Amino acid sequence: MHSTLPLVALLLIILTSTYALFTLALWLYWQNIPASRSLENSPTTRITVIIPVRNEASHIGELLSDLAQQTHEQNLFEVIVADDGSTDNTPYVLKTFKKNSQLALTVIELDQDIRTASPKKRAIETALRRATGELIVTTDGDCRVGPDWLISIAETYRATGAKLISGPVTFTTETTLTDHLQTVEFSSLIGSGAASISAGSPSMCNGANLAYEKKTFEEVGGFTGNEHLASGDDEFLMHKIAERYPGKIHFIKDRRAIVQTTSHSSWKDFFQQRKRWASKWKHYKNPVSTALAIYIFICNAALIAGLILGFTELVSWQYILLLFAVKWLPEWILIGSILSFLRKSRSIIYIPVVQVIYPFYVSLFGLAAQQPKYIWKGRTLR
Repeated sequence: MHSTLPLVALLLIILTSTYALFTLALWLYWQNIPASRSLENSPTTRITVIIPVRNEASHIGELLSDLAQQTHEQNLFEVIVADDGSTDNTPYVLKTFKKNSQLALTVIELDQDIRTASPKKRAIETALRRATGELIVTTDGDCRVGPDWLISIAETYRATGAKLISGPVTFTTETTLTDHLQTVEFSSLIGSGAASISAGSPSMCNGANLAYEKKTFEEVGGFTGNEHLASGDDEFLMHKIAERYPGKIHFIKDRRAIVQTTSHSSWKDFFQQRKRWASKWKHYKNPVSTALAIYIFICNAALIAGLILGFTELVSWQYILLLFAVKWLPEWILIGSILSFLRKSRSIIYIPVVQVIYPFYVSLFGLAAQQPKYIWKGRTLR
């Protein structure tokens, strides 16, 4: 090691070591999440499933078919689809399904003369005003759910009394390298969010599999305060509910509750989505979530700094490789356990590839998110 760089080297050691300990802590919290179990008596919770859609003609029919086959009693749930100006055959698919199915389906066509910075929040709020269920469950139009999805959520709600329930989300069957890489990366987000809930400091969740009490949504003011932001219909709401009801946020660690969604086949779409997600940290009102986002960015940027020091021969490569090994081993343990739970064991071998890319990935989107402009479903949002 170059004699003029003791402080830089020490900083890299501290950051990498603390990140490794942080990752191990997440794994322990993930392991401590109790597995959900079926109840002897079926819950009687009335549920409203809300699905905001735009141009989902190729997917929405499959999701509705999944919902029509739920084991939760059909008279105990309804489905509301809020169509936000689809320009494909989505309206026709919805109309045809409603005509030929016994599913309690309501379709809302959103007024396209009304402009909003957050179309998804507006769609959910509009549907929620029509909801009759005490428990609101949200998912996306390109998702697939198993037959026990709703009953597993209802059982968790009755067993825990949670005000908000975050559920597991993964991708559909992987066929390409990029599919596996997205599955690995996405599983780390789902697992980290679940672990943060287990630790009592909820940070992340996903609106593709989220449940919350309607009365609690109204009590905390819904999306008020962040309606000007394109993203955050899930996390900002969770933070508000967690602040009002500490200890009443729950992650459902139940394979019956897994929701599958489609991975991105377009780099452009992937970039726009992750940029939109990354932009949320600046608007967190929870100081723990804000500090965590900054910490993760700094730790990953530090590894890039370490590579630069290695290429300039200011620090030995043995030292740099040791830093990466200290970071990678706990990540492998955490992500591997999450992938196993999600029934994605085939993707475990791709963890090292993601680990190599990840420092650059985090740094890229951390910087890209500073420009608050995104493309969503053909619309430019800020």
